[in-house]
Amino acid sequence: MRRLALACHFALIAAPAFAIAQASDDPLLQAPADAAPASTLSWSGDATLRYEHTNGIPGARPSPTLERIRSRVRPAVTWTPRDELEIGAALKFALGSDANRDNRANNDNERSDDAALDQLFVRWRAGESTSLLFGKAPFPLELSPLVWDRDLRPAGVSIDHGIALGDFSRVQLTAGAFAGEHLYGDDSRIGALQVAWRWHEGAPGNAAVLLSLIDFDHIDRLANNGLGRTNLRTASGFVSDFRLLDLQLVGRHAFGDWPFEARVDLVRNLGAEDDADGARLSLVAGDRRRAHRWEFGFAWQRQQRDAVLAAFSEDDWWFHSFAHGAMPWFGYGLTDRLSVRVAGFREQRDGLADHTRRVLVDLEARW
Repeated sequence: MRRLALACHFALIAAPAFAIAQASDDPLLQAPADAAPASTLSWSGDATLRYEHTNGIPGARPSPTLERIRSRVRPAVTWTPRDELEIGAALKFALGSDANRDNRANNDNERSDDAALDQLFVRWRAGESTSLLFGKAPFPLELSPLVWDRDLRPAGVSIDHGIALGDFSRVQLTAGAFAGEHLYGDDSRIGALQVAWRWHEGAPGNAAVLLSLIDFDHIDRLANNGLGRTNLRTASGFVSDFRLLDLQLVGRHAFGDWPFEARVDLVRNLGAEDDADGARLSLVAGDRRRAHRWEFGFAWQRQQRDAVLAAFSEDDWWFHSFAHGAMPWFGYGLTDRLSVRVAGFREQRDGLADHTRRVLVDLEARW
């Protein structure tokens, strides 16, 4: 019955995506190209239905195998009363076949069953190349899953400023201060700075170099509440501080209808005396966000025990640090708003001979 409820939950959520996709293809429902916007309100959102099977889980657990279904929907609204001002909000609803009491043991960054505020922000465009963001929103830095889980929503203030370099390139500066807003009364604080050089941005062939510094503070409650995970801990908190210096090298090129991206991510924790380095390589061909298009990808990553703050790294991976592993995946765009992805993980924790294997099947809708 719980799986049936999950399926109904997602079907009711995903229906608007199908309706919008059909309307966008009907010329009788499309507004003239030069028509003025009827409203400053815009609606958007996303939904995911996930099946997971993980085996070879180490440690003292009821079972070394985990099988579950999880769903999540995030409806959002944006109001633009003036060209330079944007106000946004989003809710999050989640339902899973497992219980919230299992989320700590399963290394989850979100509750399986939840109804919460996902976003509430104000963005002010102070100039053509400068914007300020206030409130709870996606992290404004471009980071890889090695360092940051894109589903987390810290609250704070940030500024983004671009400097043009000729006609096709620019330097982007992003800085901010945030409250982590993780689970279980987290009171962590995050200071972040990113400098990015973007070459031929938006062109079929482009590249970027991104250098980031991320400083986590007030993090002992994370460890005390069971989110210390694979980082080295004492009875009162973490052994290391976490000041991450992260370098990403990105190259993209389009071969006809096949976009290709290669990304290398290197991270060092300046606050750790030992086990402070991590690396990730990812290759992606295609784009499942487009109708009837394939996507194929592969990622490999290795992070030492205190290379990253495990509570904030991507929870698609079972181990958030102190491990190495590979992730192949493929996806397909059913429509421009509906896609499916199948991902496999083969991970090995340091000091263990056996591997942990995970399969995730995601049905994703956007509107």
